[in-house]
Amino acid sequence: MSFVANISQTLTEKFGPLGPMIGLLAAGLALVAVALAVMLKKTPEPFDKLKAQRQVQNISSTEAAPLRQRDRAEKLERFASFLEPQDAEQMSASRLKMLRAGYRDKNAVRLFHFAQFTLGIGALAIGVIYSMFLSSSQEVNTQGLILSTLFPGVMGYYLPQYWVQRRAQTRTQEIISGFPDALDLMLVCVEAGQSLDQSIIRVAKETRAGYPALADEFEIVANEVKAGKERVQVLKDMSERVGIADVSSFVTTLVQSATFGTSIAEALRVYSAEMRDKRVMRAEEKANVLPTKLTLGTMMFTVPPLMIILIGPSVYGITQTLGGQ
Repeated sequence: MSFVANISQTLTEKFGPLGPMIGLLAAGLALVAVALAVMLKKTPEPFDKLKAQRQVQNISSTEAAPLRQRDRAEKLERFASFLEPQDAEQMSASRLKMLRAGYRDKNAVRLFHFAQFTLGIGALAIGVIYSMFLSSSQEVNTQGLILSTLFPGVMGYYLPQYWVQRRAQTRTQEIISGFPDALDLMLVCVEAGQSLDQSIIRVAKETRAGYPALADEFEIVANEVKAGKERVQVLKDMSERVGIADVSSFVTTLVQSATFGTSIAEALRVYSAEMRDKRVMRAEEKANVLPTKLTLGTMMFTVPPLMIILIGPSVYGITQTLGGQ
């Protein structure tokens, strides 16, 4: 006990009141680093060795780059139980969130949690080092040390989540903006005699320059239909993957048209006209909200100069009169 008390006293004298806590954080980071090193150097199973040898024998020299990518994925495979949600519902929700952000790789969820863990631990280590340097150079209160230690770690942990959310929002806005134009082009293709599958392929090709996210979704639909998957299920998967009400209504319209045997061209004509009306309504809504948003700026940057111009001369005259008396 005296040894622990001496260490605590030494840390307190060197780093201030939070010296013992900083020491515990440093020890915890060291243990985490050692555990990661041990897990990375874990001896592979014999069957895994045999599988790797067979893969190396079957892969030609021109496929060296994919092999390196596979090796990186296998390194993260060891931490799958730690980097991926074990609950099926949570895993499905995480994968859907990554799909809506445009990350369709099968290891996207694992890489996302790995980025959270790495940035969180790294930023926390930077915060600890900064707190130690700050406490050694000057006197800092306890609240300041806690904030300087934990705030970088929290920011590093939530940075990947913020990035994915922003990317998903940008992608959603891009799909909403380009969907009416895509429907008009699809209607033209269908009325020109092309099938629905051919029109989807053409829309994916033509919208690539302006709306790449929407083109990716239509291209996925076309490839899945080519692979033999049922068209209705492919469209429903697209609706769930995108998560936009307009696309869901479009998929419902196509499914009902295929179920009841009505004309797809007529359904597209009616729905494309509705989408154009919705786009005009969204533009009008933004235009109507604009004066409200400009009110604060107008008050901040127009009213003070106006008051100075109107009242300034009077205030200056009163000041001169009182000064002369």
